[in-house]
Amino acid sequence: MHVHFSSSSITLFRSFSSSIKTMSCSSALFLPSVSLQKISFNQSTSSSGIRNGIVRNFNSKKNLDKSRVFMSVVGSKTSTTTTTTTTGVDDGLFLDYKPTTAFLFPGQGAQAVGMGSEAQKVQAAADLYEKANEILGFNLLDVCLNGPKEKLNSTVISQPAIYVTSLAAVELLRAREGGQQIIDSIDVTCGLSLGEYTALAFAGAFSFEDGLKLVKLRGEAMQEAADSAKSAMVSIIGLDSEKVQLLCDAANEEVDEENKVQIANFLCPGNYAVSGGLKGVEAVEAKAKSFKARMAVRLAVAGAFHTRFMNPAVSRLEAALAATEFKTPRIPVISNVDAQPHADPDTIKNILARQVTSPVQWETTVKTLLTKGLGKSFELGPGKVIAGIVKRMDKTASLENINA
Repeated sequence: MHVHFSSSSITLFRSFSSSIKTMSCSSALFLPSVSLQKISFNQSTSSSGIRNGIVRNFNSKKNLDKSRVFMSVVGSKTSTTTTTTTTGVDDGLFLDYKPTTAFLFPGQGAQAVGMGSEAQKVQAAADLYEKANEILGFNLLDVCLNGPKEKLNSTVISQPAIYVTSLAAVELLRAREGGQQIIDSIDVTCGLSLGEYTALAFAGAFSFEDGLKLVKLRGEAMQEAADSAKSAMVSIIGLDSEKVQLLCDAANEEVDEENKVQIANFLCPGNYAVSGGLKGVEAVEAKAKSFKARMAVRLAVAGAFHTRFMNPAVSRLEAALAATEFKTPRIPVISNVDAQPHADPDTIKNILARQVTSPVQWETTVKTLLTKGLGKSFELGPGKVIAGIVKRMDKTASLENINA
């Protein structure tokens, strides 16, 4: 987790929800339904500091058709600036868009046994699970509905489960009165870590089937990378991002290079995930109280998502992405890596490969959407992680959960 990073989520830690209740955003990106180690310091939450870059405006639809027939051929590259690539698509196509209505998709950690039950009431949603069973080679719906929890929480299962259930939620919305009109009104989408794949599928960048194959491989590759080194993640509650960085710096002074830590997920004010070597994470936990953190919560994840510890997963992911057909999204999809929308398929592939080793810029993404005038949001999929983030940043924000 990616989360959203990683890793991702904030989260609905069921096992200690009462201690989180006073905070507007929950405290973990990944696996909120599993047991977590909590260190509570009973300190007041510091004011938040946002160190991430500001996302520029973008407006999409007026130039999309034009871009599809743009024939200029220039060498492809990844950049935060506008580029034209070998696909003939201006990567800056969406940079001036104005958000009005958004679909937001959760990441790993939103899963819970019983998810998918509502989807069985709508044939189009139920069909997605049937397709998934064929692609995955096992009964995904059965694991979603019946668990066991430990199996559903595993990286290789939870990522496909959340992807399918989130897109099933779109079909549930489509089936209700006025649902298609809502879907047609969506002019921006994004997802937390894993949820970026769901957002790209909704936006038509690739097919449901191809996206599921990518998500399956992503989960497997991330699990294998995590198994190759001792690493961990911890959520730091109650500090702004500058203080969390200072905490990381202090911990890094006490460990060797292989155990260093970094902020992996800029989730929301007062909630940041730190990832790195096991000894480094333990040092962060030991020092958190002296930095006046309210709480340090070890996340029950496979390893240090969204850091260099995921480097072994990149080559496998790059190969799979290269072999997958991508199209220009029909609406802006905000990247977790740089909090910007991209239009060029090759650039999107490159960024997705980098995503597993790059910090998740979710705080900047949500902040920018809100400051650019986003009027209404829908969280589609299991849990209410995204709602917690948005409400933390703007208590008046209009957001509806569509669970499947």
